[in-house]
Amino acid sequence: MAEVPQVDEVDVVVVGGGQAGLAAGYFLRRAGLRFVVLDAEDHPGGAWQHGWDSLHLFSPAAHSPLPGWWMPAQEGEEYPSADHVVSYLTRYEERYELPVHRPVRVLAVRDAGERLAVETGTGQVWHARHVISATGTWGSPYLPLRPGHEKYAGEQLHTVDYRSPEPFRGRSVVVVGGGNSAAQILAEVSRVADTLWVAREEPRFMPDDVDGRVLFDVATRRDAARRAGRETEGVTGLGDIVMVPPVREARERGVLHARPMFDRLAVEGVAWADGSGHTCDAVIWCTGFRPTLQHLAPLGLTREDGMPRTEGTRSLDEPRLHLLGYGDWTGFASATLIGAGRSAKGAVATIVDQPIER
Repeated sequence: MAEVPQVDEVDVVVVGGGQAGLAAGYFLRRAGLRFVVLDAEDHPGGAWQHGWDSLHLFSPAAHSPLPGWWMPAQEGEEYPSADHVVSYLTRYEERYELPVHRPVRVLAVRDAGERLAVETGTGQVWHARHVISATGTWGSPYLPLRPGHEKYAGEQLHTVDYRSPEPFRGRSVVVVGGGNSAAQILAEVSRVADTLWVAREEPRFMPDDVDGRVLFDVATRRDAARRAGRETEGVTGLGDIVMVPPVREARERGVLHARPMFDRLAVEGVAWADGSGHTCDAVIWCTGFRPTLQHLAPLGLTREDGMPRTEGTRSLDEPRLHLLGYGDWTGFASATLIGAGRSAKGAVATIVDQPIER
């Protein structure tokens, strides 16, 4: 006889226990709602526990809080390390006694009539009036397939696979991408290897005095202007790459020069349409991520520009669903620590305004 799944009922299920999920949990607890946070990770810390060894925030601790508790500063550390962030998220979860269940992978969210059914890999099913999806993007790396990718004899890896420059010592490496990850990885790999940087467009560097504090202030002003019916340029006018100390040091060494994107891969390297080529032992693809939303497939959400249609964080197709922390389309700067808190506050306020039958 097939095992009957255990079914539990709550007001809200939060899918994902990283920074956005914890921020949602903070406001749900304050609102007095019955909720659970289901996290696929084995340990607290979200995607921060998987970044490369030298990964740091762009902002000081004082400008990187989740709601309710400022991130403690660490002496001698201008920008918190990934380990610092993991420690903070772990303590935050404990501080507010958030009901996080892990490791629990959510397989599907389905319409079950009055409630949404959240099916998990443990066999347990949660029925909820609302679901907040906060699974982030780290689980869905984007790797563009260039002609000849299957012929290339060297190593290919994505940002998610990169940990430190040491494995590339003495080798020839191509770094692909025009954003912060590419610039930071290039900066440290170029100290031990022969590197070539390629990007689809010419990388745009921000002024040296711009960090996460400035970026968030600019984004905040742009959001306020947009809500008032005015349009401003926002952070894109400042550039794409934050000049953190390692990137500034790489600039001084003269390695921050990108060639246009290659057209194909060959057995021994990369090649351009004009017949030129470059031999390399490895290609590091710093080409970004897509939202991790496979669990929402049964809801049949319609998409706009590749993303589920939303009004703020709320799905236009399934109003009981909120999408939190995936980037600006779910709230300005919502993929940052401080931005996740602001977006979570709005999402929970919307949920509270909808009557919940008990």
